[in-house]
Amino acid sequence: MIPRVFTCVLISLATICDVSSELFRQSLDGQWRLWNSNRTLSLPARVPGCVHSALIQRRFIQDPYFRFNDLAYQWISLDNWTYVTTFAVSDRLRSAQKVLLILDGVDTAALVWLNGVLVGHADNMFRQYVFPVRELLKEEEEENVLRVDLLSPVLYANNRRKAHSAYRVPPECPPDVQKGQCHVNFIRKEQSSFSWDWGPSFPTMGLWKGVRLEAFDAVRLVRFSAVPLRNASLSQWTVRVELLVEALRPARVKVTLAIPELFSQLTVPSRFLPGTTRHVFTLHVNTSSQVRLWWPSGLGERPSYRLLVTASSQDGLPLLDTESKVYFRTVDLVQEPVADSPGLSFYFRVNGQPVFLKGSNWIPAHAFQDQVTPDALKNLLQSAVDANMNALRVWGGGVYEQDVFYSMCDEMGLMVWQDFMFACATYPTDDDFINTVREEVIQQVWRLKSHPSVIVWSANNENEAALAGDWFHIPPSQRPTYLKDYVTLYVDNIRAIVKEEDPSRPFLVSSPTNGAKSEREGYVAADPYDPHYGDTHFYSYLHDCWHWPTFPRTRFASEYGFQSWPSFSTLQPVSVPEDWSYGSSFSLHRQHHPDGNEQMLQQAAIHFHLPNSTDPLRRFKDTLYLTQVMQAQCVKTQTDFYRRSRSEIIDGKGHTMGALYWQLNDVWQAPSWSSIEFGGKWKMLHYFAQDFFADVLPVSFEDSDMLLIYAVSDLSGDIKVRAVVSVYTWSDQDPVCTLKSQLLPVPGGSAVPVFKQPVAALLAGCGHCTRLTCLLSFWLEDGGGRRQGPANHHFLCSLKDAQGLRRPNITAKVQEFSEGLLVQLHSSAIAPFVWLDAGSLPGRFSSNGFLMLSRDRPVVFLPGRPTSVAELATSLTITSLSDVYWP
Repeated sequence: MIPRVFTCVLISLATICDVSSELFRQSLDGQWRLWNSNRTLSLPARVPGCVHSALIQRRFIQDPYFRFNDLAYQWISLDNWTYVTTFAVSDRLRSAQKVLLILDGVDTAALVWLNGVLVGHADNMFRQYVFPVRELLKEEEEENVLRVDLLSPVLYANNRRKAHSAYRVPPECPPDVQKGQCHVNFIRKEQSSFSWDWGPSFPTMGLWKGVRLEAFDAVRLVRFSAVPLRNASLSQWTVRVELLVEALRPARVKVTLAIPELFSQLTVPSRFLPGTTRHVFTLHVNTSSQVRLWWPSGLGERPSYRLLVTASSQDGLPLLDTESKVYFRTVDLVQEPVADSPGLSFYFRVNGQPVFLKGSNWIPAHAFQDQVTPDALKNLLQSAVDANMNALRVWGGGVYEQDVFYSMCDEMGLMVWQDFMFACATYPTDDDFINTVREEVIQQVWRLKSHPSVIVWSANNENEAALAGDWFHIPPSQRPTYLKDYVTLYVDNIRAIVKEEDPSRPFLVSSPTNGAKSEREGYVAADPYDPHYGDTHFYSYLHDCWHWPTFPRTRFASEYGFQSWPSFSTLQPVSVPEDWSYGSSFSLHRQHHPDGNEQMLQQAAIHFHLPNSTDPLRRFKDTLYLTQVMQAQCVKTQTDFYRRSRSEIIDGKGHTMGALYWQLNDVWQAPSWSSIEFGGKWKMLHYFAQDFFADVLPVSFEDSDMLLIYAVSDLSGDIKVRAVVSVYTWSDQDPVCTLKSQLLPVPGGSAVPVFKQPVAALLAGCGHCTRLTCLLSFWLEDGGGRRQGPANHHFLCSLKDAQGLRRPNITAKVQEFSEGLLVQLHSSAIAPFVWLDAGSLPGRFSSNGFLMLSRDRPVVFLPGRPTSVAELATSLTITSLSDVYWP
């Protein structure tokens, strides 16, 4: 008889303890051997890990991100690779009634062998694989050999495409500018790993998550979830607890669920049948207990409760002991008729309160997932919160993120729009593909549905739009086949599974979509971009981005943005001096968006003079800076438009309730739409986001030469504010005049006009101001004169036409400060887009990229590591727009 000792392993939200000794779980992580198909390369390799990472660690290859190495190292993904490890097991483990080999993540197509016997195959990066192996294990003193043969993902995808001969499944290949691989839609792995318009082609291979043995004699807890549900009619909370249990023999059990803090407990009899069975229990929360709710960032706190789940046999023998965090919140996607509009609303309601989603889109944080650390995730997510975001969309061309990602979002109050991993393509619907997708979806929904941060599922990215817009030039006679495949994959399978597995949150078939209207049209609308319905993706690179009528007055903007280049300090480690020009081979190679480099300069040239320094390096750095200025100002203008449109219906359009710009983060050092560079450095856009996503914000625009200022409030309660407008000439740091509006009420969760005046009248009342000589700064203040939210600015002309703008000669003095290092700035003139750059020093500034109107301004540097005054003073550079005009 094997003695029963409780052993606990942390799995996602739950600490799972089953009846087993410590030896009943044996990790096989650590050092393995790795070789290629002809064994010309053989090396130690860590698991979890990937082939590229192993080759880097053993110095078989350089940094794959260096210069053109993404092309130089294509051979890696074109070869087959083998991982091998040896291990011994104790008699106690081997003598257990059942022993399982569990691989939490295989990337991607593989054959798994134990002691020379094929135990199974893998074909999906997003699934866990479990194989029974008890009969294959050797005696205690003998070594077991576990081998995983990984097939080239490029060749595997190509072979799957060849086998699908009935009709093509486009796109066949990415655009040439992406320098990628073909047929990624035939393999269930990170779609962007074959290349994207912001990232390189590194089709990875490896064991990217843990490998272990699990052994048991009676019962194994396979999966566990706990989802709170609110019965509004009864004003009562329940917790739906699901246990997926594998039992070796029938057992009558007693299951107890308890939330001690809420004085809530349930004990029920149940029966574990042989095999794997699902058990669903409902714990009714004591109605006399006050349940504290989980709120998104900015709206409240996020308390959690301990849920205890135990199961014991009839004679009192403990079988399972599980503990989990539980957060209470409700979420609804409201699609209902809108007054004065032909369409439907589209907004999220959390705990009964409409919430404007402010945030961005998340892409994979690294081309090699094993190199994404919890610290890197925390830095990116905290950066989102610090920029006043409350939501992120996990985009469908990447990966379902690590458990710690969602746990951090739970704690930080970041709502997650979760795509399933299908993007910008059609997909096969043969039985093998559908079956592996079904298991993928089941596993991921089980894994993530206990997280309150996940507020919506979306089956794919832009695939409805691709069919509706005929992106792939499908002949009309074949169109019904592709529409049928679309419904088969996303509706009949993914949607059906999600509806069954998770009744607690809404589901969308695609993004962008018309939502309920798309469903009525057979799930592919005639125009998925109709602003009267659903969400919208919108990009326009050559139209003037300061001209707000360019933007769609949509219900929800889930993608929009502009490109910029990262800082020189980010590019420098992966380049050499000959690369440091805008027209270099390196600059062209790094740009994966067609005409992207030219589009950035064309957009910048609308309002700014382009850099003209005779020093090539200075001109390159100035160009990098100007692309960030352009991006920040463009995204700011568009976001301001969406935020002020939340309370208005104009020509049937409006009530915008979400602004998620593309994109938050980068996967490598290259031009992209991101606001945070690879490595974590904030671009100017991210500093701007701190202001344009503030809970209270003044925004301005002109309509037929009328200046309007709106007060936008995401607060729960009402406020009273007035607009304060200061008029400056470009040549003087003292305002010409200051105007104030009346004190006006601003209801919570609204945007209302608080200032309106013809521009001509405003300027005429302020001395000799003209559009070319003057600019506006404005803010909100309450009845006591206290400023509410950040200040904002309004340019009356393109800055290339501004008269009186001169070089500010900004100086800086660095000194110790309680919260970091204080940088005291002094300027001799008004300076737009003042940019402080600490070079390669990790950290960020309290504000940056700002319009400096005053002669003196303090800025705090928050270092990412211990940094001295001298170190920052040596590394610090300061650039303003005037410095680019007059280098």
